Amino acid sequence: MRIAFVGTAAFAVPSLLACADAGHDVAAVLTQPERLGNRGRPAPRPVADAARELGLEVWQPEKIRAPEAVERLLALALDALVVASYGQILPAALLDGAAAPRFGGVNVHASVLPRWRGAAPVAAAILAGDEETGVSIMRMEAGLDTGPVYAVRTLPIGRGVTTPDLTADLARIGANLLVEVLAGLEDGSAVAEPQDEVEATYAPRLTRADAHVDWAALSAVEVDRRVRALQPWPGTVAELAGQEVRIVAGAPALSRGAAGMPAGSILAAGRRSVEVATRDGVYEVHEVQPAGKRSMDAAAYLRGRRIMPPAAAASRS
Repeated sequence: MRIAFVGTAAFAVPSLLACADAGHDVAAVLTQPERLGNRGRPAPRPVADAARELGLEVWQPEKIRAPEAVERLLALALDALVVASYGQILPAALLDGAAAPRFGGVNVHASVLPRWRGAAPVAAAILAGDEETGVSIMRMEAGLDTGPVYAVRTLPIGRGVTTPDLTADLARIGANLLVEVLAGLEDGSAVAEPQDEVEATYAPRLTRADAHVDWAALSAVEVDRRVRALQPWPGTVAELAGQEVRIVAGAPALSRGAAGMPAGSILAAGRRSVEVATRDGVYEVHEVQPAGKRSMDAAAYLRGRRIMPPAAAASRS
């Protein structure tokens, strides 16, 4: 099958590699333009790097909706556009226009559609406490992740799993499922089923405002979900010992109660961790990163601030 691969983030790389390994004719790889990241260096572009290693032609149009980008793609006489974690909305001319590829756009989406349409489906599933998630391969249409679905594969969300961990697992599963669907399109066995609009939920793009943790507004379980879900960006920021820090890692202290202490109070400090009262229950902070410093274990941070927990909160590891 002659395809163009459209993707940017690391989630898309296994799908690109799987398409190449399966023998599909990858006529071009489209990815987001280079941007400046931390300290003025170019931001990572995993798909671009992988494509160049494969010797594939890489295009980085500023806007894929621009007429010249659309014309260039249509001139390739493609069978399908394969899309995964690209970051721009594709125009209708590429999906169902008169000159569009015969199979349109085939999208790898990291959720069990119609649950968690949108930009941050993996984080949304963890935040909501879902017991499982998965990957959907769908035919794209003008709506946001509303197209009919060819295939779904599910995956349990393990206890303590983070967004990077889960994303990597889903990327591998999605790549395998994508190859199966493309084979089904070629032999006519792939059938796309409409989504149930009544069941639809949305996962909007994350912002810096999502990072803030209010100990009084969240339970220990909810804090834990936020810390795991919002990695690597925007992260989670909370006040600890009078200073805002980034919480890198932790877990609910499920066997311990807050004993009526105000939310945000430090209850105990062990050799590495610090226990903090929340709205409901206790959250054990394992690792923090103060502004402008490297990450460290929470107890070391507390010692550096020369703050001792209450005497009743004896050493706990």
